[in-house]
Amino acid sequence: MSRFDRKGKTKGVPSISTSSLPDIVFTLLFFFMVSTTLRETTVNVSYRLPEATETVKLEKKSLVTNIYVGAPRMEYQARYGTDSKIQLDDKFASLGDIRGFIAGEWEKRDEADRPKMTVSIKADEKTKMGIITDIKTELRKAEALKVSYIARKKVVDTKY
Repeated sequence: MSRFDRKGKTKGVPSISTSSLPDIVFTLLFFFMVSTTLRETTVNVSYRLPEATETVKLEKKSLVTNIYVGAPRMEYQARYGTDSKIQLDDKFASLGDIRGFIAGEWEKRDEADRPKMTVSIKADEKTKMGIITDIKTELRKAEALKVSYIARKKVVDTKY
């Protein structure tokens, strides 16, 4: 009857073409490489941010330099104790190291961005104010006058 009728041959399941598989894999790889951000600093202190009723979001996070203050994590307590410590980048530091740290951060920035640089203090809510005041004094000596305190937004209960 028909010229294309194949008698005696059974139709099997056609094999899946894998010719486009490398394209898909490399597209996914490229997507994850572009969309993933890498952690810049490993935080060695534990801190719980204090609550604030008025908060403002920082616009350009690339111009922010972080100073962490809090008790060392459990794995560092045998060496450093449980009192609040200052962390600059990935290392514990003293108050005297702050000026050099700020100068190094100042040099990393472009000339136009230097006046916009903000120093952000991420301190534990139980940190004593004395260490925060000492940090602010060192920042003033380093001429880092834009200082922000990181806090979490307080949830206001509107029930009467």
